[in-house]
Amino acid sequence: NYEFLSRTFLFQGTSPEETKHMLSCLKATPQSFAKGSTIAGGRPGEDDGLVLNGSVHIENIEMMGNKSILNRIAPGQVFGETYAVFQGKAAQGVTAAEDCQILFLEVGKIFHTCPDTCPCHEKLIRNMLMVMAKKNLELSRRSLHTAPKSIRGRLLSYFSQEMVQQGSSQFMIPFNRQELADYLGVDRSALSNELGKMRKEGIIEVNRNQIHYLERV
Repeated sequence: NYEFLSRTFLFQGTSPEETKHMLSCLKATPQSFAKGSTIAGGRPGEDDGLVLNGSVHIENIEMMGNKSILNRIAPGQVFGETYAVFQGKAAQGVTAAEDCQILFLEVGKIFHTCPDTCPCHEKLIRNMLMVMAKKNLELSRRSLHTAPKSIRGRLLSYFSQEMVQQGSSQFMIPFNRQELADYLGVDRSALSNELGKMRKEGIIEVNRNQIHYLERV
C-alpha cells in the first residue's frame, strides 16, 4: 500500500511513486509474525523494521529475567533504526504485541548516495533524523514516568501525558495490565492494587484500556 507508506514518518513528503522506487533501493522485504513471537531482521544490525499492521514492543530483558517495555511501535512507525545505521548489535528485544506484518528495510542505505541519485534521498535522510529524534523524546518521557518512587506517581505521570496527547480526560492506553506494569517498571499485582485504590478514591474510572481521569473539587 504505497499510499499508506507515503504517509508514514519515514516516507513523509514522498509520492506513492517515489515510495515504490525507494522500497526497491532499500530492498524492502515484508514478513509476518504471530503474537508473542520474537522479531528479528534477516541481517541483524542492518535491517530497520516498519510496522505495516499490528504492533510490537521494544523490550529490555535483564540477565535475571526481569523485563521492561521501553516503547510500543504502532502501524506506520519504525524500530531498530539506531542499530541499523551504526550496524551495531541490538541491545534490546522486539516482540510482536499482536499478530503483525513488518516491512524490513536496509535503512543504512539511506545515508549513502544512490547510484542513480534518487531525488527523494534528501527527504528520507531528513525523515530518518526526525524519526530518531522522536524516539529519543519517547524514551525521555518514559524515564520521567519511571522517576517517581511510588506506583501512583508513575501512573499519574503516564496518565498526564496521555491526556495531553489525546486531548481528553478520557483516553485509551495501548497496554494491558501486565504490559503497563512492565512499561512503568513495577509489579503487576501492586499496580492493580493501586489502580483499585485510585478508583475507590474517585480519582479515575477504568474500563479495560479506557481511563477516565476525574477532576476533583
